[in-house]
Amino acid sequence: MPSKKSENKAKILGVGVDSTSLDKVLKEIYWRIKKRKKTVVFTPNPEFLVYAMKSPSFRETLNFADISLPDGIGLVWAAKLLGQPLTHRVSGADLVEKLLGLANEKHWRVAVVGARRGMIEERRRQREILQKKYPGAKIAILEDTPGEKKRRWEIIFACQGMGKQEGWIVENLNKISAIVFMGIGGSLDFLTGFTPRAPFFIRKIGFEWLFRLLIQPWRWRRQLSLGKFIWLVIRQKFIEG
Repeated sequence: MPSKKSENKAKILGVGVDSTSLDKVLKEIYWRIKKRKKTVVFTPNPEFLVYAMKSPSFRETLNFADISLPDGIGLVWAAKLLGQPLTHRVSGADLVEKLLGLANEKHWRVAVVGARRGMIEERRRQREILQKKYPGAKIAILEDTPGEKKRRWEIIFACQGMGKQEGWIVENLNKISAIVFMGIGGSLDFLTGFTPRAPFFIRKIGFEWLFRLLIQPWRWRRQLSLGKFIWLVIRQKFIEG
């Protein structure tokens, strides 16, 4: 099915976000890979949008995406307040897991860049775990692959973290022969056991962020952006109209 980029699009703090479901976006990405239609997928959460308010260039980069998924329950709450067409969260980690399942089935080539903060042994161990888990896929670390820019990939997962991964994708979009470029942060850490993920029922009610804060207390500074996000959304609703 072709993309309908202009339909069902919410606009929160100047950033477009797609109102979709995991199944629908998975079908669209599969269609795009079959048609070899180059695609950029970003997964903004409230922290992204707060940073985008400070950085117009980052906001422009986020709006460059072909598919922009609301990876944070805060975006769904904000959309309801603003009367925007955004029904539910689509977790980037869940989409990555589904895409790797498809890659396993279809024997796709998947490259990973920026994983494990550049720690060579850890990123190689992570690749080994992924390859064992998805033996039908051909998974490689881009930094460790000779002539990586000459190879053809179905998917590239950029894992450098907010801002860096999106910038890397835009910069390399036309330099590397790949179809789907997706910024995924630490999603692979969940799939490979480097970081425990919240139980399903906690994710279902939108409190995965709290679970991560409990097991990674150093993240508390990042959670301050949630308060800023709420204020910015209220200002957009009641002050800026």
